[in-house]
Amino acid sequence: MQTAILKHITDFYESAIFIYCAGLFLFYILLAVLSLIAIRRSLWKNKIRGQQMLVASPLTPGISVIAPAYNEGVTIIANVRSLLALNYPRFEVVIVNDGSKDDTLQKLIDEFELTEVNFAYRQQIPSQAVKRFFKSTNPAYSKLLVLDKVNGKSKADAVNAGINASSFDYFLNTDVDCILARDTLLKLIKPFMDDPQRVIATGAPLRAANSCDVEAGVITRVRVPRSLLPRFQEMEYIRSYLLGKMGWTFINAVPNVSGGLGLFDKDIVIKSGGYDPGSFGEDMDMVVRMCRYMCEQDLPYRIHYIPETLCWTEVPATYKIFFRQRVRWARGLAQIFGKHRKVLFNPKYKKLGLIIFPYNFFFELLAPLIEFAGIIYYIYIIVNHLINWDYAIILLVFIYTFSILITSLSMLWDQLIFRYYQSWKEVCQLCILALAEPFIYHPTVLFCAIRGYFNQLTGKKHTWGNMQRQGFNQSPNLQKTI
Repeated sequence: MQTAILKHITDFYESAIFIYCAGLFLFYILLAVLSLIAIRRSLWKNKIRGQQMLVASPLTPGISVIAPAYNEGVTIIANVRSLLALNYPRFEVVIVNDGSKDDTLQKLIDEFELTEVNFAYRQQIPSQAVKRFFKSTNPAYSKLLVLDKVNGKSKADAVNAGINASSFDYFLNTDVDCILARDTLLKLIKPFMDDPQRVIATGAPLRAANSCDVEAGVITRVRVPRSLLPRFQEMEYIRSYLLGKMGWTFINAVPNVSGGLGLFDKDIVIKSGGYDPGSFGEDMDMVVRMCRYMCEQDLPYRIHYIPETLCWTEVPATYKIFFRQRVRWARGLAQIFGKHRKVLFNPKYKKLGLIIFPYNFFFELLAPLIEFAGIIYYIYIIVNHLINWDYAIILLVFIYTFSILITSLSMLWDQLIFRYYQSWKEVCQLCILALAEPFIYHPTVLFCAIRGYFNQLTGKKHTWGNMQRQGFNQSPNLQKTI
């Protein structure tokens, strides 16, 4: 009797896992098809309106580039010069010195001839106190504004202060150590100007800058990271942005705009309350709150992603830093579902409640838990000689093959369309790496997710720590808080 009951439970569990995997694979296939359509549409639109029209037009909206800085003294000058050199007719650069303990602020003062000024600062969203404001006495740096504020222990608090001080209706949220393409603002503002509906945010793919050639804050050659861990992350980023975000863009259901590069409608951000300094996933939380505000006000809106890589950032090169980052990300995802639980399956929130949240709930939040439970289950039935080896092998081979196919497809699309790498050898290196991902990289990400959920459930205090960066052909002692 017990054996029969156990067999029924086993059959039910295996059927449920099969249905779950089939649903996930169908979503991936659908996103891949929609992504290809969205990419082709985006490239076609870019042919219609040239960038020079935006540069010359007096109607091109102004943009505030907001970049928090904490202990960035090693590279702050080169990075700020890079931001000031962006190709756009009307913009300002707002650097928020978030209580740096090194010489970040002093280097800015000396290099850009800054002097303390009186500034009409209006605090529309909460942040730690701003102590001083600096502008340059040199007209060449008239676009630069530097804030010196009390440390808020999170990037979100610093961005809020930058938003309060910004002059224009749109702002770019980025990191001061990110390397941006010179035409970043021109490309990100286009959806705001072209779409008949109100666009509240646009984003673009990020890429690993590890091992890339950089001169004067400009990427001169894109290279595949030499180290194994950054190379896995490069592969993951390409797949996530090109196959994921572009597919969601096609149906206007983008779930998140990265905190490393995102252009936002400032008015909607302020009305949504600004960034939450207490959130571990402040970028996704901000987008969710913006979408909730638009739905609650019954206002149509769109969020766009463009397929071109416009931002390069140095990804974690050590497992210690990688663990800390991914645990925080997983904790942030769990925190968001707890904070916005009323959105899930709620038709009031339209695509956010009926598509974005259900997908993220079943295939992002629950996926690590289901996978971990599946591993425990398979160990149990193997030990008790209950496993159906034919079924198990077929399922594992199918999952493994599908994973490699999706990853390789995204690598090939990226190279065929944009050709960021100079040789196909580099692309093949990433495709070959896909063979090892299920055995090396994916279990690491799974462990981080489980740990993040556990920390969130138990309320364990998060230690932000410092990220040791190798820098872009610079000193290896550069640190950045994550």
